[in-house]
Amino acid sequence: MQASTPTTAGRPRSDVNVTVFAATLRTIHELGYTGATMDRIAAAAGVAKTTLYRRWPSKGALITDCLLDAFGPVPLSGSNRNDVISSAIRWIADKISEPGAGAAFAGVFSDAINDPALRGILATRFQEPYRLALRDALGEPDDRVLLLIDVVTGTLLHRMGMTGEPMAEADIATLTDMILNALR
Repeated sequence: MQASTPTTAGRPRSDVNVTVFAATLRTIHELGYTGATMDRIAAAAGVAKTTLYRRWPSKGALITDCLLDAFGPVPLSGSNRNDVISSAIRWIADKISEPGAGAAFAGVFSDAINDPALRGILATRFQEPYRLALRDALGEPDDRVLLLIDVVTGTLLHRMGMTGEPMAEADIATLTDMILNALR
């Protein structure tokens, strides 16, 4: 007798994260961070709001996972330390300039100011992997790596927040030179 394969209720949704993440960034790009509510994200993704809350307990948790998916691991390439730092800065500048990503990044960080649980999610799930990768690649102590992360992301997000536009190429080059000089 052949064993039967167990079935589950409902239709399989192996692509739900991909769909939800794309809808999240698109909704943030179109409506802004505040306008991108869980209701609107669910509608844009074509899923029930309960589908979102089964996977993510809050908008902040959803945005964090969405950003982790959009950003992926930091590419630490180059033949020397300066090349590695330059490639990391270029990478984050490019990621923040993608439609919806900069607003999502800034919005979730702003929400975390008054939300200790969200701060914990961001610290452990988002910042920690990047901090460890940079620390290992650069051989810098944690406090210097955190300063690098703070200065670069803070500067890029500030520019986007003040102008609505990503930082210009010439300014990214200047920021990179400043960082390289500071880390000598």
